[in-house]
Amino acid sequence: MISDERPQVPAADQTLRILTFLAHQRGPAAARTIATHLGIPRSTVYHLLATLEQHGFVVHLAADRRWGLGTAAFELAGGYSRQQPLTRLGRPLVAALADRVNESAHLAVMNGRDVLYIVEERAPRRPALVTDVGVRLPAHLTATGRAMLAALPREQVRALYPDASVFADRTGHGPRSPGDLRELLRAARAEGFAREDGEVTLGFRSVGAAVLDHAGWPVAAIAVTWQGEAAVSPAVVESVTTAAAELSRRVR
Repeated sequence: MISDERPQVPAADQTLRILTFLAHQRGPAAARTIATHLGIPRSTVYHLLATLEQHGFVVHLAADRRWGLGTAAFELAGGYSRQQPLTRLGRPLVAALADRVNESAHLAVMNGRDVLYIVEERAPRRPALVTDVGVRLPAHLTATGRAMLAALPREQVRALYPDASVFADRTGHGPRSPGDLRELLRAARAEGFAREDGEVTLGFRSVGAAVLDHAGWPVAAIAVTWQGEAAVSPAVVESVTTAAAELSRRVR
């Protein structure tokens, strides 16, 4: 029988409501705003936010006096995405994309500051890639990661990449600071897709596009990778963005 009584563990209820509220915002929010919208005393909101921060579920942007989702929240999102829905919906689209452009294609989700590959379709007679299913790579180095980061609020990206210490390196190429990353994401927003050139594996290039849910939140990204110095083909870009748009439509 469903009860209409108030929750027996109010702190747990309030914590979940705070996380849900932050997940539906387009950027970090002030504690005052959270308290007002949820009807929770501000002192309680600050206490719960401090606890969530200790566990990585939220981050505090002190300069802006705002709070946003932390990397642990993205870990949960990645865990959900691994439990079939995106994989099931995305696999036929990624396979069709690989056939269409005759290059390897993949689908990835955010997992903290990494991307996690959940679908990989290798084109015939194409070299093996590092993007096998289950592999994690630094999001700021990959086309899929950059596509998703470009779709996040700028404040959220700043919370995920606060300083140069969090920028991993694989090949000696790629962004080394928040400023470098901002420039790459600005270009991705302007072009409508993200690029990667030898930053994951020397001699390989990728283009990727974000998959957005009904709220415009990047839940995944689709990319194509090829070997060589060939320039980015408009036909490949169109195929990738079309596949991402179709998966966006299916997950809404």
